[in-house]
Amino acid sequence: MPSRRLFAFIPAVVLLGCLRWTQPIGAEEPSAWKKHVINHRSPFEAVGVADIDRDGKPDVFCGDSWYAAPTWTRHRVRDVPPGTNPHYHEDFADAPLDVNGDGRTDIVTCAYFSRRIGWVEQPTDPAQPWTEHTIDLPGSMETAYLVDLYGDQTPVLVPNVGGQVLLYELASRSPAATWTTRRLAAEGAGHGIGHGDINRDGRLDLITPMGWYEQPANRSDEWTFHPEFNLGTASIGILGHDFDGDGDTDVVWGMGHDFGLHWLKQSTDAGGTRIWRKGEDIDTSFSQVHTLHLADFDGDGQMEFVTGKRIYAHPSEPGATAEPCLFIFRYDRSASKWERQIVHRGDPAPAAPLDPEQRDAQKDFRAGSAGTGLQMAIHDIDADGDLDIVAPGKSGLYWFENPRIPATP
Repeated sequence: MPSRRLFAFIPAVVLLGCLRWTQPIGAEEPSAWKKHVINHRSPFEAVGVADIDRDGKPDVFCGDSWYAAPTWTRHRVRDVPPGTNPHYHEDFADAPLDVNGDGRTDIVTCAYFSRRIGWVEQPTDPAQPWTEHTIDLPGSMETAYLVDLYGDQTPVLVPNVGGQVLLYELASRSPAATWTTRRLAAEGAGHGIGHGDINRDGRLDLITPMGWYEQPANRSDEWTFHPEFNLGTASIGILGHDFDGDGDTDVVWGMGHDFGLHWLKQSTDAGGTRIWRKGEDIDTSFSQVHTLHLADFDGDGQMEFVTGKRIYAHPSEPGATAEPCLFIFRYDRSASKWERQIVHRGDPAPAAPLDPEQRDAQKDFRAGSAGTGLQMAIHDIDADGDLDIVAPGKSGLYWFENPRIPATP
């Protein structure tokens, strides 16, 4: 079946090497990934990668600025205020997309406190600030992402809106950018959203903490909700992928405000009814698992996923001051178990105040501490043929260079 990808997310690349996997989880070798600092003082939790200045190099957009590769010169292009809770800024998504079809990359964004979805237009004159356009005011949102949901290159924004399940389709680019809104039945709404082809019919379905929505064959028909599981306060995204290679789609998610990274294995009973069985816990050693991204990091044709600790998702939560981390997880199909590779592991916050309201990631964690925010970006930043990781968060903005260890002849 045709593959579908996140817009401006994973480019087509030729992967020429493989990474070294170690096991068991908790006994890994030190990370071979190289950390590069883009802005260690950036407090924003969203990120996108695209060629902003059209010079052929991938740049990074985060919060109020874009950073020009390869020197990461900062260009501040808009104001992003703190939310009514000063632990957060009003930038919960940064999805690159040429919204108005003028050949320049814009940014689709959302905000929690102002309850706003919008897009930020790149001007013709690079010396001018970017222009904000409101798409909708649906409610408080954890984050949002763009996906080719229908497989026809139509950009669809999938926000995680409290109490609602909404889709925003870019209907036209000119003479003015217009978006159409699709509202699904609210029974599946919760903290977390993702996608995958659950029933293997060639169409992407939506996955929520309460079950999954089946994409109809006719786009104008209703999406059928299947309340087949309850994941709790889940990550964004929730991953739908055949990890164990048995021919059906499994579900992987993290606990956004607690410890735990888990998966459900799909199968059928004797009568052919779909059933879900919780697999062994993938990892319960870190908390605040908010963002998961699926990609082939080692070039073996099998998908892995990267995730990590969202630094101060809530400063008062269990594990909030523990060491920040980024990990890649791979399912070893021959051994039927998960393997973990360390991308980055930092130190606990040595200076964190006992009062959570007084905590500040920029002060509490050592300089250079990297975890995740609400998004990461997966892209071949250095154009060497493998996929790198750009990780924003309250403790700074970093990119991690894939070590690209050559395969054994």
